[in-house]
Amino acid sequence: MIRYSLICDTGHAFESWFANSSGFEEQAQRGLVTCPVCDSPRVERAVMAPAVARTDHERRGRGAAVPPAAEPAAAPVPAEPTQPVALIGEREKALRAMIGALHAHVAQSAEHVGKRFADEALKIHHGESESRAIYGEASLEDARMLHEEGVAFLPLPRLPDGGN
Repeated sequence: MIRYSLICDTGHAFESWFANSSGFEEQAQRGLVTCPVCDSPRVERAVMAPAVARTDHERRGRGAAVPPAAEPAAAPVPAEPTQPVALIGEREKALRAMIGALHAHVAQSAEHVGKRFADEALKIHHGESESRAIYGEASLEDARMLHEEGVAFLPLPRLPDGGN
């Protein structure tokens, strides 16, 4: 993880963590990095001094004298937001609610066949099993095979909070 000091176009300074060095650029281009104070999407990395860790040997005074790193100038402290800062916006909340409702509807109106989904869908398609709504799991290979056989199916998006 990499911590960046960031600053928006109106001068609010804040920090954020990213998975890798390209994470900031990718997220900023998609409009996912915004100022927590004014919600401006025009955010860039602020100048910051690199943090260099000393070895145990240097800390105990046995190594060559290493001058202490100069403290970076303090970034301006952003004003307290007048509203709580949302981690996700209203559109994302609505999308999560719709995906949750879709999963609930499928669970209520279809039979869960688990890992037998591809086999059962093929049997239904060929008339070897009764026609009914089913849902379950399929590998990428199974999905390709079903597609090639002409079986109509749709993947369900994962539940938003599943795995987070």
